[in-house]
Amino acid sequence: MQRQPWYGVFYQSLHITIYGGFFMAVTIKEVAALAGVSPSTVSRTCKNNPSISEETKERVRKAMLQLGYEPNFQASTLASQSSNSRCIGIILPASAKEAYENSFYLETIRGISHYCNSHQYISTIITGQNKEEILQTVRSMARSGKADGFILLYSRQDDPVIDYLFSKGLLYILIGKPAQYTNHTMYIDNDNLLAGQEATEYLYSLGHRRIAYLGVDSSLVFSSDRKRGYQQALLNHGLAVRPDYCIEVPEISQERSDQLLNLLKQKDRPTAILVSDDILAVYLERVCMEAGLSIPEDLSILSFNNSLLARLTSPQLTSIDINSCQLGIEAASQMINHIENPNLLATKIIVPHHLIERDSCRSVDIHSEPL
Repeated sequence: MQRQPWYGVFYQSLHITIYGGFFMAVTIKEVAALAGVSPSTVSRTCKNNPSISEETKERVRKAMLQLGYEPNFQASTLASQSSNSRCIGIILPASAKEAYENSFYLETIRGISHYCNSHQYISTIITGQNKEEILQTVRSMARSGKADGFILLYSRQDDPVIDYLFSKGLLYILIGKPAQYTNHTMYIDNDNLLAGQEATEYLYSLGHRRIAYLGVDSSLVFSSDRKRGYQQALLNHGLAVRPDYCIEVPEISQERSDQLLNLLKQKDRPTAILVSDDILAVYLERVCMEAGLSIPEDLSILSFNNSLLARLTSPQLTSIDINSCQLGIEAASQMINHIENPNLLATKIIVPHHLIERDSCRSVDIHSEPL
């Protein structure tokens, strides 16, 4: 029997089904059943009707968040083209398919959608296989007035979409530290430099001295910052930053697998690897199997995002939880505040991170670890 892909399991956990490329939301009856109320109570909660108690509203909203429910007012508002409707564009990074398989984006969108729904804002997802496709869609939405603001789920150096939004004076918020227009850009982020440093310190505390780094495209600011944090932690302990211990994988390929295999087969191979993303950590586990290495007996792995993947793998991954859903909630909150209060100054919010210890790391004998 063919195994279900991990992202299918993830969608099921959100009670969302993919059909023909679109997300099919759960029904109002399912929300009502989970909250223990009638469908009409759910409907009135969506409209913030004063006849519903705050306790009941909170119970209904928790059920909506758990199920990823999209209130029907969005569809009806879109259909009627109401002049009072407010719309926020959610921009994913250019990708043929990788972005749609990454649970970070799904969790962040869940946070944005939940907050928008509770404030009766429409959220529209903007995607494309390349930057030009995305830029064309953003231009069209901006010129037609179909979006009151845009939330970018990424921050990348030299990005034409950000250049366009800034040059036109359009309202936008980044999830991630800006690489350009820093003083004029609103953003929500983790302290990724600190997170990278603390993750490396954790591996050092377990006795590891040969610590490598596996990251995605360094043009993505979060990955660049996590790598710098890793390097700073090594330098703080007098450990050399070895170029052959730092591998970046813009996309998974046989060439990258061979590069990793060569690293893992070295006589002085690393005993621990810090990985910038749970997806890459799962990829690394597969390469370790090819190399005949066991986790964590032969290699400790510490990753980022604390996604569903971290709990589905065996052994389960020790991971830095960056609170993806909260990043989305904060972004939506700030966006709506600035739409309704245009004179507000640009805001910068840092969402805290924390380490989730599981089974992919172990301590080693410091004396058996040459510097």
